[in-house]
Amino acid sequence: MSLLSNLKSALLKRLVARSGGIDFTKLDKIPDSVAWPLVRDGLNPTERLTAAREQDPVQKLTSFMGLDLWLITGYDEAREVLGNVNHSTDIRPYMGKSGDVEKGDIGGLGFTDPPEHTRQRKLLTPEFTMRRLSRLKPGIDSIIERQLTETESGAATDPDGVVDLVQTFAFPVPFRVICDLLGLPDEQREKFRKLGSARFDMSEGGAGSIGAIGGSREFLLAETARQRNDPGPGLIGQIIRDNGDAINDFDLGGLADGAFNGGMETSASMLALGTVMLLQDRALWKSLAEDPDSVDDIVEELLRQLAVVQIAFPRFAKEDVTVGGHLIKKGSVMLAHLPTASRDPRSTPGEAMCPMKESSNHVAFGHGLHRCVGAELARMELRAAYPALAKRFPNMELAVEPGDLQYHAKSIVYGLEALPVRLNV
Repeated sequence: MSLLSNLKSALLKRLVARSGGIDFTKLDKIPDSVAWPLVRDGLNPTERLTAAREQDPVQKLTSFMGLDLWLITGYDEAREVLGNVNHSTDIRPYMGKSGDVEKGDIGGLGFTDPPEHTRQRKLLTPEFTMRRLSRLKPGIDSIIERQLTETESGAATDPDGVVDLVQTFAFPVPFRVICDLLGLPDEQREKFRKLGSARFDMSEGGAGSIGAIGGSREFLLAETARQRNDPGPGLIGQIIRDNGDAINDFDLGGLADGAFNGGMETSASMLALGTVMLLQDRALWKSLAEDPDSVDDIVEELLRQLAVVQIAFPRFAKEDVTVGGHLIKKGSVMLAHLPTASRDPRSTPGEAMCPMKESSNHVAFGHGLHRCVGAELARMELRAAYPALAKRFPNMELAVEPGDLQYHAKSIVYGLEALPVRLNV
């Protein structure tokens, strides 16, 4: 679930070459023919997306400057596309020659194919086993308690008793967890935090998103170089200790950046959006606080319903392929729409909120080779954070009408600009 905006950078570079030098990164808006699948209706996919899935779960989205884009909205079709090892996620053929490409800096784990993808993932996977992740559990619980206290303090200082849960809880919890995971020193964290939230916003065209990506990657490359001589206690330092010069700074920086993306913005969005959904279903809110056995199913259903990463890593057809009865030509791009696929009533519980065993039928973490390596860390955070929030503030309620909440516009990772709540403690 990381570095998806790099595709945009690559495609825009390709378009510059095709258009005789027009700089598409300076476009104020992304054309609706490309961007409309990134729009939602509150917490739900739009009627346009649902209708597209019901009409035909595989549709040609558009032809954009000579590039055919296909939209995949069905669950079975999405799994077929994402699970096909013959499709490519390598964007180098679309980037042309550049110093970064020559050095191997092509966007991290998500945009590499086997055997390079296999080599890099093997370096990262040991850090995300349940045994390794278990060492983070006490720290996660401590971070959650700290942010609950900060949330309560924030509400106490507001005349109306209102606090923004995005700022006090949903963003800080995964940010602090990922900093601990990466082993970032305390003095570096504030600088890193400022690079975190703008990476996936596509509402103003390419420049802001691409600039934010570059800034955080530069930060992590510098941190990787620093830890090369003084390995820290987290993921970066451990990979250096385990592998030494077998992994270079570009690859390790890319892996760290992928862990940052998959572990921060996505979890922050899930915490905020999941809370909105739960506050509109008081029975589930109460269940989280009082019935520990219900937590796993509720979390899985929230993941299925919300699927905050809207588009999976794009797959490039290396050969002509037939998906859902459609011939997709070599070189075309296939975009699996994860929220709509995860609500496909043919293979999942459908549109209605229904926590049960079948809720695990979703593609919120992707599927296949590029399934999110940090999925279990995300689950660990959500399973700890939601119940803690419900237990501490059982009477919490939205401070605005649900329809007045402001969501990210045209963002790869869907989320909230703010979540004003009253704690009613």
